[in-house]
Amino acid sequence: MRTILSFFVLLGLSAVTMFAADQTWTGKISDSMCGATHQSATEHGGKKMSERDCTLACVKEHQAKYVFVHNGKVLNIANQDAAGLEEHAGHSVKLTGVLDGDTITVSKIEMSGHMMKKASTT
Repeated sequence: MRTILSFFVLLGLSAVTMFAADQTWTGKISDSMCGATHQSATEHGGKKMSERDCTLACVKEHQAKYVFVHNGKVLNIANQDAAGLEEHAGHSVKLTGVLDGDTITVSKIEMSGHMMKKASTT
């Protein structure tokens, strides 16, 4: 009886782990104040900024959190200290992690393919 119970517990834990596997999405690293749209002139005293500069300013000056925008949907990032968030602020990226509701725990961030091509041609 114990062996059968142990088997089902192990099977259940395996199923949970399988559903929590890393996924990869393409989108932008933004901030919780701006979300999908940056209106830097309104938010930063009339100063026009790039999406990158706006994201960094909102995080540093207004205690906003990094978020990930995928297909217009804003997803929270659980691990705000994840490597690459500041480096890729405002950039289009491929983000890998685990999605739980509307929150992603990031495991990897890299520039998306079209941005890499654009950067290599300039």
